Amino acid sequence: MTASRPPLRLLAAALAVAAALAVAEAAAPVFWRVSTQAEFLAGEVENLSVDPAGRLLLGPRNDLVHEAADPFAWSLAASGGALWVGTGGSGRVVRVGPGGAAETVFEAAATAVQALAADGAGRVYAATSPNGRVVSLTPDGSATDVFTPSEPYVWALAVAADGTLLVGTGNPGRIYRVTPGGAASLLYDTRATHVLSLAVDREGNVLAGTGSPGRVLRVDPQGKPFVLLAPDSDEITALRVAPDGAVYAAAAAGNRPAAAPAPAATAPAAGREPVPTVSVTTEVTAVVTTAGPTPVTAAADATPAAGAAAGAVYRIAPDGVWDVVWRSSEDTPYDIAVDGPGGVLIGTGGRGRLFRVSGSPPRTLLLTRASVQQVTSFASGPGGDLHYTTANPARLYRLSTEPADEGRYVSEVRDAGTVATWGAIRWRARTPGQSSVRLFTRSGNTPTPGETWSEWSEAYTDGDGTPIASPKARYLQWRASLRGAAAPAGAADAPSRGAAAPALLSVTAAYLPRNLRPEVTVVTVHPPGEAFQETFGSDPPLAGFDRGARDGEGQGGAAAGNAQSPTLGRRVFRKGLRTFTWTARDGNQDRLRFDLGYRPEDAPDWQVLAEDVAGTIFTWDTTSVPDGTYEVRVEATDALSNPPGAALAGALVSMPFDIDNTPPDIALGAVREAEPGATLVTFTVRDTHSPVQRVEYAAGPGRWQVVHPVDGVPDSREERFEVTVPADLAAGLTVRATDGMGNATTVAAP
Repeated sequence: MTASRPPLRLLAAALAVAAALAVAEAAAPVFWRVSTQAEFLAGEVENLSVDPAGRLLLGPRNDLVHEAADPFAWSLAASGGALWVGTGGSGRVVRVGPGGAAETVFEAAATAVQALAADGAGRVYAATSPNGRVVSLTPDGSATDVFTPSEPYVWALAVAADGTLLVGTGNPGRIYRVTPGGAASLLYDTRATHVLSLAVDREGNVLAGTGSPGRVLRVDPQGKPFVLLAPDSDEITALRVAPDGAVYAAAAAGNRPAAAPAPAATAPAAGREPVPTVSVTTEVTAVVTTAGPTPVTAAADATPAAGAAAGAVYRIAPDGVWDVVWRSSEDTPYDIAVDGPGGVLIGTGGRGRLFRVSGSPPRTLLLTRASVQQVTSFASGPGGDLHYTTANPARLYRLSTEPADEGRYVSEVRDAGTVATWGAIRWRARTPGQSSVRLFTRSGNTPTPGETWSEWSEAYTDGDGTPIASPKARYLQWRASLRGAAAPAGAADAPSRGAAAPALLSVTAAYLPRNLRPEVTVVTVHPPGEAFQETFGSDPPLAGFDRGARDGEGQGGAAAGNAQSPTLGRRVFRKGLRTFTWTARDGNQDRLRFDLGYRPEDAPDWQVLAEDVAGTIFTWDTTSVPDGTYEVRVEATDALSNPPGAALAGALVSMPFDIDNTPPDIALGAVREAEPGATLVTFTVRDTHSPVQRVEYAAGPGRWQVVHPVDGVPDSREERFEVTVPADLAAGLTVRATDGMGNATTVAAP
């Protein structure tokens, strides 16, 4: 990639992007940028590394040495110029010679060979599970029983400097010693369920990693234990002792199964054994209208929820002080290998990735990835080259010291949230000499790429920006291809490229999601007279009542975004006012404004109540309209975030509600003697719109007395009443009536 481009090419790319934006319905493009190590790790690498600075580089070659017939290769040891592989499925030990020739030297009466250990004298020990058994193998393939514990599992083996064999069992987890002469004895019962890993430190102490619970124990030759590490993990899957005496421990979540499962096609993440609605209440409470169930919409920037780590690697210093050198929430560590001073390689499960951690503070490099699910075991082969085994499928690889000729990276899938118009894709890279970086894209409308997606595009070669050729869709994925300068097409071997290797530093893809119509999801009509003060100020005004406000201040609403709902202050009562609140959302997170209209029930046309309201609350002085039954419509628009002609609106109409600001009428009727010394007073209460709710009378200076109508229930707009009062107080009778909307009137008898 050259340092500059002809202006005509830049102009053409800019015009193409501008044309794409012009036909799109949303206003603001989204830029999907991948530039950090964490962002690059979300994708998949092939023959590539991701360094701590977030650079995508050519990684070491993974040379396939042997592929086993079984699905799992759980253990690895080097002895006699050959590599020995223990498999799971049929429980075999395969000897692989320097040229890659392989032969089965042992087949157990068990499903797995979980551990191998070489004693340096030509013998290789193999441990089987279940039906736990330890055998000694010679290069010619002869097998001799060494030890058969009472426990069903043998998970780990180690050989001490004096040739003593150490055996770690499962269920229960115990450590046994077997002398070179064949005498076996119990060294320590860990009280854990399993002993999963073993090592011997420089002082001859036995180091044990247990499962359920996960602990790192140091056991001296007399059987005295000491807990070196008790992490918040279920299993200690591997232990390695560095030349400086430090101990590296791999810890993983997940429990090892209590019984051996049948062979399966996959292995567990941890452990080596394959394992519109409307509700209306009475008039004195709020009336709520909703737009129906909330649809589930994927966000364009969704991120996974944080959870417990899948695994970690600890460094325990010779003085017992430990530190976490690596942690992952996605990758489970199966084995580790010391890699120079202060360095460690980590083989993980889930996506078959190898990490290298070094330095202080520790820095992590994604070294490479194998096309497998688990990297299970490390060993140095003939010549000192590092080899490793895998599961799903079972393979033996040599980790080359030479970089790969070409590497490929496939990004994670980007969800635009809706059908999007793609803009330009651009990237920053270093391509010294004849090295190259090319990008490709594809798109689809399902979360997982497959045959229903578009084909990969032709290669993009202009890192300054090229319009994405993939069709409009909801999901987008890109792929990068890095080729070294000295790698001719189809070459089997390539010399070291050194400074001529390419590096991809960042990739940015632009897109415009289709504009989604805003939605008003809930409209609440509060009871008559109910208003709310603003939530600030020494003398707070009423929320939503300042119609002059247009910038969102004093509106009591939430900031613009994906969802807006009101924030209500202290409740107050003001006769004649009616408060409306609503909730709205926009799938593009556009800024919303609201227009309110009203109309009498069954009227064809809407009248303007308020325009360009920034908040989600409005208080209406209803004394400006006649009494009657009304509806209010709240309309949301995203015009502030979209160009003219592209804005969309959504509306919701409230349930009908009554406006009644006129008090009831009291008509006094006949007054006659009811009995000696008592007078019967009759009167009628009428209201034009609301039912008569409460009627009281007072005869003289006494208290107000509630009276029910003649029919017994105050529930109609016209009710007839009769009261009997002392004859001498009839002339001072006062009657007060209140309707269902809180309007009251009082009359006195003449």
